[in-house]
Amino acid sequence: MATLKHIASKNSDYTVIEAYLVYQHDEFSGKVILDKQGRPMLRESYILDTLECGDFSFATACLLANRRYGKNTQHGDIKSHQYIISFDPRDAADNGLTMEKAQALGLKFCEENFPGHPAIVCTHPDGHNRSGNIHVHIVIGSIRTREVERKPYMQKPRDWREGMKHSSTAQTMRHLRVEVMELCEGAGLYQIDLLNGSKVRVSEREYWMKQRGQLKLDHENAALLATGQQPTQTKFETAKEVLRRQISEVLNVATSFEDFSDRLMQQYGIAVKESRGQLSYLPSGRTKFIRAKHLGDKFDKAAVLSTLQANTERKPKAQFKQDTIGKLIDIQSRMTEDKGIGYKRWITKHNLKAMAQTLIFLEEKGLTDEVALDQRITELDTKFHESLAVVKDLETRMADNKTLRRHAAAYTSTKNIAQQLKAAKRPAAFEEQHRAELTAYRAAAAYFKANDLTKLPSPKKLEAEYAQLASEKAKFYEQYKEAKEELLKLKTAKQNVASFFREEEQTQQER
Repeated sequence: MATLKHIASKNSDYTVIEAYLVYQHDEFSGKVILDKQGRPMLRESYILDTLECGDFSFATACLLANRRYGKNTQHGDIKSHQYIISFDPRDAADNGLTMEKAQALGLKFCEENFPGHPAIVCTHPDGHNRSGNIHVHIVIGSIRTREVERKPYMQKPRDWREGMKHSSTAQTMRHLRVEVMELCEGAGLYQIDLLNGSKVRVSEREYWMKQRGQLKLDHENAALLATGQQPTQTKFETAKEVLRRQISEVLNVATSFEDFSDRLMQQYGIAVKESRGQLSYLPSGRTKFIRAKHLGDKFDKAAVLSTLQANTERKPKAQFKQDTIGKLIDIQSRMTEDKGIGYKRWITKHNLKAMAQTLIFLEEKGLTDEVALDQRITELDTKFHESLAVVKDLETRMADNKTLRRHAAAYTSTKNIAQQLKAAKRPAAFEEQHRAELTAYRAAAAYFKANDLTKLPSPKKLEAEYAQLASEKAKFYEQYKEAKEELLKLKTAKQNVASFFREEEQTQQER
């Protein structure tokens, strides 16, 4: 099963990728492996070709393109894109896949999908985990150096015009995945459907973080075992793995989105929000939400709602727990629906059960007296609104903290550029070149002035303050939730008692 992975690079030193493809590198640190004389060691086996580079190397061709079109001048600009096609390890033995055949497929893929871009295509015989999967690295300079024929999958001028930058959008990735699938099918190789996504999505960064964390944990456990101590943890989990596990545990039992979000906050302090049809999660201790697409398709809105719906359907329709109170049904109003005497019997039976649960609940709470019941409802109503007001206030303060941190970070990163503007020989040109940075700097300065801030706050202090606010919010949210649940139960109980006696009076009058 061939897979396709995309990596965007902002590194302006194009020789780094060339060195990675040619020389051996340490899997964990990413550093070049040197021999005894201190020289980089070549990889044992690789095949490398360049396309659209003319008489120059890939690095030189990319630098010339940048200079020619005046692009990729900023630190944050994407300088190159790398696409990695990893073939199934079984293809070598079962389907006769060789490095030469994989290189030919990679060159064909590059010529058809990235025409006009300086490119380097390199095939390696094995992956990081020694699984034996032949894979092809296709690295392209971000700028197209010639106009190409427009193809059906090309939607915008940047996809075919000279001097435009390549953009790896969702639509582009979908097209490339289809191309990989058709490529493998034509070559008689193993392949799976790449369009349905992955239930759990692990990025390159998270993968290596897990590998390094597991290696460190293994060393620590070995040291403990050497001293006769038993390790308490044998498997390393990344922060995202922990988040996936906690969300999955709640998702397996929740029956509605409100129940899902409440359980996440109550059990693990995880906030969930929806924006533009997408879900994002904020674990306790973090200040930035994690989008569902970075965790896997299992955690996006459609999958979550589907799971909640399935949980609701599996749940019995009628459940009478010790602390659950059902509302009494108005028999007289329902009988106007002409559903028959059997329906009336069912309503009567339901009301008897609901009233029994109501009496049990009130006796357990010691609220059989109407005055005491009303007093307790008033107390809970006050506690409910006070807790809700505190939660809203903490949410406002957390939002203000987040805005302040954003402006502080922008001010720190753009302050030097604002100072350079004062000494620039051509202020107008400098202003145009650094418009984004200067806009962010001025917005931050205006925010500080509007809020009478004369000293730049400490990032660590702001983070600690945010964590403290989040902790307080979780505490008051729990109070709000408890008061809300009990208040609803008591109001339902009071309503049931009133309805029950009203029906009794009406029955006696009819008799």
